Amino acid sequence: MGFVIKPNINSSSFHLSGRSFFIRRRQKKKKKKTRRGEMAEDQKKKSCRFWIWALSSVVFRLILISFPGNLNLSSRPEVSTPLTSIRRLAEGYWLKQASMSPYAGSMYHGSPLLLSVLGPLTVQRIKGQPSHLLCSLVFVIADILSAMLLRGIGKKLQMAYGLNARLLGLLKSSRDKGILPCGDIAALVYLWNPFTIVSCVGLSTSPIENLAVILALFGAVTRRVPLAAFGLVIATHLSLYPATLTIPIVIILGYGLDAPPIKLFLQTRSVENEESSTPTVSKQPKLKQTTRLPFLWKTVAHFLFWVLLWSLCVLVLCAFSLNKYGGLDEMFKRTYGFILSIEDLSPNIGVFWYFFAEVFDFFRNFFLIVFHVNILFMLLPLAIRLKHRPCFLAFIYLAISSILKSYPSVGDSSLYLSLWALFVNELVDMKFSFFLFCGYLGISLLSPVMHNLWIWRGTGNANFYFGNAIGYACFQIVFVVESVSAMLNHDRALKRCINTNHGEVKN
Repeated sequence: MGFVIKPNINSSSFHLSGRSFFIRRRQKKKKKKTRRGEMAEDQKKKSCRFWIWALSSVVFRLILISFPGNLNLSSRPEVSTPLTSIRRLAEGYWLKQASMSPYAGSMYHGSPLLLSVLGPLTVQRIKGQPSHLLCSLVFVIADILSAMLLRGIGKKLQMAYGLNARLLGLLKSSRDKGILPCGDIAALVYLWNPFTIVSCVGLSTSPIENLAVILALFGAVTRRVPLAAFGLVIATHLSLYPATLTIPIVIILGYGLDAPPIKLFLQTRSVENEESSTPTVSKQPKLKQTTRLPFLWKTVAHFLFWVLLWSLCVLVLCAFSLNKYGGLDEMFKRTYGFILSIEDLSPNIGVFWYFFAEVFDFFRNFFLIVFHVNILFMLLPLAIRLKHRPCFLAFIYLAISSILKSYPSVGDSSLYLSLWALFVNELVDMKFSFFLFCGYLGISLLSPVMHNLWIWRGTGNANFYFGNAIGYACFQIVFVVESVSAMLNHDRALKRCINTNHGEVKN
């Protein structure tokens, strides 16, 4: 006979093991909730800190505006240029009020639309308050809006950076603490940059131009095509040079935001294929995400349509504003013609004024073509090399334009420096950072000294101030070159990381 031995099953042991299982499960849920709560509290603290610093920058601007004469910053050649001076704008508005052309006095060379918006504010006075207070408040609002738009651009780029890093297998969590909040950093860099502050307090129209440029980039990043077209048209109308941003905006709308080269995603696919000899169904959507989307021609055509539409609207408004004063021909001659011909040779932080003051008139047209075409020669090679990073390409274009434009100011530098802060995650290993910081600081302090020795004291000459301008241009060139080099080195570092992962899979 066979005997069947039945195990002695204790029901209480099953009951205890079940209770312990549920207790562990509850503990895990509590830990997840506490982690989420800690992350939410951390984000709230960071946002509170950001708003404290942002509001502090606004209060600091208002304090500086309250000083009489705006600390005489509006007369500084580093702050105000023939295109951005509020004094010239006020004179143009006075001429228009006197039934004369705003361009008759050869002082105003800006947009007639900007004249219609800011002109009335230059006339109005508030008792007991400094002059041009309303214009100063407009510039403060423009700086705040620019900072908020930069923050929005940074959040989009940060999300794209984290997504690409996860697709390449370099990050495990979407909330990795190693990713810096580039949006908050860029916004605070813009608000607390001394160049931005002196441009705002010095009654320069640069904050309006910067707002238009940032608005165009924000519209492209968020894929709001009419907004991107509007910002590009207004920025080009105000200062001409932002027309170069058409290339990066088209790339953003056609291909998407900044990402590593597509070869790296293809290498990631090969690594994943080698990990499993037969591809499973669950990995198919992951493989599809590593491929770049095709060029979106419809979106680009939509953008070009809106560019033409907004351009037509701007031209109609300008023609209506200058109906009795020469029309559009007068505007093109006095604005864009003034920019390209470099008629005003008053000192500024650029190098054109000194060169064209010394060059013979016979060679003037030749060198005008050389200097202006120099910007165009750089557009295509940079677009080919940096087509996978269109936002960074826009930063490079703006920096080059700031170096080679006819009438530069510190407001132009404040724009590209804040855009540079959007790429702190990629440019963390940039070389000569401290050297460049000291260079910018030294040039900023020496420029007023050299100008004072030359113009007011008479103990120097034009070479004093021009030498300072050359040094400033050299530091900007080094800054651009090192930024591009750091970005390319970042892409190479990603490639090395993927190759090491590929080698580990083989082993």
